Amino acid sequence: MMADHELDGAPDKPAELTKRSWIDVLKRTVKEFNNDNLTDWAAALTYYGVLSIFPGILVLLSVSGMLLTDTTQDAVLKNTQHLFPASIAGPVSGAVDELKQGSGSAGVLAIVGLLGALWTASGYVGAFMRASNAIYDVPEGRPIWKLLPLRLGITIAVGALISVAALSIVFTGRFAQQAGGWIGLSKQAVQIFDIVKWPVLLLVVMLILALLYWASPNARQTGFRWITPGGALAVFIWLLASGGFAIYVSNFSSYNKTYGTLGGIIAFLVWLWISNIAILLGAEFDAELERGRAIEAGASEDEEPYMPLRDSSKVKEDAHHGITGDKRKHDGQTDNDADDNDPAEEDDGANARRA
Repeated sequence: MMADHELDGAPDKPAELTKRSWIDVLKRTVKEFNNDNLTDWAAALTYYGVLSIFPGILVLLSVSGMLLTDTTQDAVLKNTQHLFPASIAGPVSGAVDELKQGSGSAGVLAIVGLLGALWTASGYVGAFMRASNAIYDVPEGRPIWKLLPLRLGITIAVGALISVAALSIVFTGRFAQQAGGWIGLSKQAVQIFDIVKWPVLLLVVMLILALLYWASPNARQTGFRWITPGGALAVFIWLLASGGFAIYVSNFSSYNKTYGTLGGIIAFLVWLWISNIAILLGAEFDAELERGRAIEAGASEDEEPYMPLRDSSKVKEDAHHGITGDKRKHDGQTDNDADDNDPAEEDDGANARRA
């Protein structure tokens, strides 16, 4: 494992890497993406992402029920459906209507929904942590009493940022004009908001990725960066892939013919999977940039882990038990066997035989 002091001679920023290092980083990113089975990890993240959707809608429904009138709540929920592709807007709308009819106690429902959404969303973050450790080739050294609060903390932070991003999309069109009238904004200010919100939304997404990339792996990085090269790459690939997939679904796909009424849902799942592939590819790119820094500091290209661990307490504990278990297995004895074979008794027996 690379020691902390061995990174002292490494470039501080990716821009300080040599041209040759950048070429090697790109090659290793493609190679390690395949070696780390990131398409499988993307499928796991898609599963946890789907589990988080409806608890999140439940929270939105409950909170809006406590704060808004019925008319305004209907407008918010109608705009919320725009967050989903048109192919699954129908199923989402039906689920929202059923949840709304059953929301007799908004306060209790909000608390239950919030706890459920927090726990299911933390499953996504937990899977992302494990994927990040695979990407950085590091073991999970953080004990559960550190890992669980960290997982929940990341979930809350990311959830808050996603809520900001979602609200920026919800507050659009006629509803944005109504909201602007409530707080005294002019029509021109609302129009400016409709334009400015998109680059701001892009920055929020990149901030979410930066937080996930920095906090998830058990690798000690140089420090938190608001925007990372991997985050920028992930957003670019996600936009490109989403646009290409939308064109494909609209013109060439046969999801509806193959899956019938489930075609829209299948297309949505594939889009989520593609999105998670882009996110993991960005994380892999950032990891290979860190490997490039380590190589320029003198590390071998094949050295793993190539970064110091944030926490190695669990690794040391597991290694201790693993070594002990392997030794006992190799010797073919248990603790009781070891106690029975007292070295002093063996020496006495040997002396008696020689006498």
